[in-house]
Amino acid sequence: MTQDAGAFFPRDLAWHPKAYAPEYKTSVLRSPSRALVSLPSTLGDTTGPVFGQNMIGELDNDLILNFARPGELPIGERIILHGHVIDENAKPVPRTLVEIWQANSGGRYRHKKDGYLAPLDPNFGGFGRTLTDDDGRFRFRTIKPGPYPWPNNANDWRPSHIHFSVFGSGFAQRLISQLYFEGDPHIRLCPIVNTIKDPAAIEQLTAKLDMNNTIPMDARAYRLDIVLRGRRSTMFENRPEGN
Repeated sequence: MTQDAGAFFPRDLAWHPKAYAPEYKTSVLRSPSRALVSLPSTLGDTTGPVFGQNMIGELDNDLILNFARPGELPIGERIILHGHVIDENAKPVPRTLVEIWQANSGGRYRHKKDGYLAPLDPNFGGFGRTLTDDDGRFRFRTIKPGPYPWPNNANDWRPSHIHFSVFGSGFAQRLISQLYFEGDPHIRLCPIVNTIKDPAAIEQLTAKLDMNNTIPMDARAYRLDIVLRGRRSTMFENRPEGN
């Protein structure tokens, strides 16, 4: 059976922030100082690894339980994070791997170089993954991450956020970004967010409160849909030139 993909919609490069953004201080050293060079894909890039259903564990999308000790639970606000992965024509993208990683409710990552004074939660690992279903839907149960300070300017804080990536059939097709939460006052104050000049692009990275999918007396829900291609593709940090 053949599938008519139709025409691709070109990406609007103005939708993405500039690599050099002095207010985001680490971009000064990380931004390219010379013209970019396009490298051809290697055989390993195009042939693997291949992700399959059998690689996903039963609790991989449940960050409340997948690191907790028996009989214990992590601390913090319990949330459901869900949405769709779609293409530029709003068609679902089934069976694609979605990964998330995040800080705990106090704003601390489980990373040996995270020096923030907030304590680690012994029952929260901060990582999960899932495959989209036949309709392109994904769903995670997790703890809402806390904001945290970072050494950019004297009093800069990162908004509560969750990093996410979407894979194609191999690592060369991995797209990476991060989502924020509706109503967070730190969004408009964050130097990283403010590298994005179009408010609509920031809005597209902001998960919306979804009371229709809450679990009563348990967890609120937030929804974010991920658009893989086109003029209004979700902003991906590692592929500003296109995906």
